Amino acid sequence: MHFYLISDNIDTIVGMRLAGIDGVLVHEDEEVRNALSEVMEMEDVAVILMTERLVKLCPELVYDLKLNRQRPLIVEIPDRHGNGRAKDSITKYVRDAIGVKI
Repeated sequence: MHFYLISDNIDTIVGMRLAGIDGVLVHEDEEVRNALSEVMEMEDVAVILMTERLVKLCPELVYDLKLNRQRPLIVEIPDRHGNGRAKDSITKYVRDAIGVKI
C-alpha cells in the first residue's frame, strides 16, 4: 500500500517525492475533483495526502469521501505556508461524523 499526494504547491510535491511519495499538482476545483476520483480508484493507494487549501476548494466532496468510504484514508496536511485550521476543526469533524454537538 502506498501514499499519494494531491497538492497545489510544487515545493510540497518535491518534498514528498524525496520521501518516495508520488503525487499530482492541481489548482482548480475541477482538477481536484478529477484527481480525487482517479486516486480513489487506485487499488494500491492506502492514504491520500491533500493540502488544506485544496480541501477548502471542495470540502463537501472530501468530507463525504472521509465519512462514507473505508479506503483510502484522506489526510489534510498544511503546506509550506502553515496550518490554516481553525482551533475547533477536530470538534467540527466529530460533530459532522456523529451528529452530536460536543
